[in-house]
Amino acid sequence: MIEVLAALSASAAAGIRTALPLLFVGLLQGHSLWSQVPILSRISSPLLLGTLTSLSLIEVLASKKFTGQRVLQVPQLLLSPVVGAIMGLACANVTETSQCLVVLFISACLALVLKLVQVGWFFRLRGLPTWAVFIQDFLCVILVIFAYNAPWQGGLIALFLLWLAIRSGKSWYNWYRQGKNWQRIQRM
Repeated sequence: MIEVLAALSASAAAGIRTALPLLFVGLLQGHSLWSQVPILSRISSPLLLGTLTSLSLIEVLASKKFTGQRVLQVPQLLLSPVVGAIMGLACANVTETSQCLVVLFISACLALVLKLVQVGWFFRLRGLPTWAVFIQDFLCVILVIFAYNAPWQGGLIALFLLWLAIRSGKSWYNWYRQGKNWQRIQRM
């Protein structure tokens, strides 16, 4: 159960940002860097460190402006399930094949759902406010740290974020329905 909560915490971080959680996973593993991370363990550590550091800086700095947020939306949306799956497998010490597939699927889906909600809020608000972006950066780092040091708390935060995502979807549906009803009234 603890492994699943750690995977949820790490994949929730991947749903917020893509390169930053991967960078922190490597840094939290100490001298071995990404040796325990699937897929990334096959890439040279100095190359991976340089690439993820550069991408994390771009991600953090570009997300503070409207244009940067807009440019980052598509690559982050496409990469979030992949990074979520990698993060979930990296944090959950899964030995059985059936558990591995379940953790892989749940992690990828959670990261995609959180990224979709973030994109939805971006378009509904016409850009995320700067204070919300700072909270996202902080939450991303905290979720990765909790995935390794306090998986129970990190998993609960991830489940809370999933609950907020479901609530957001419900409010968007109601907002959409009210708009449709308003259009019908105007046609009469």
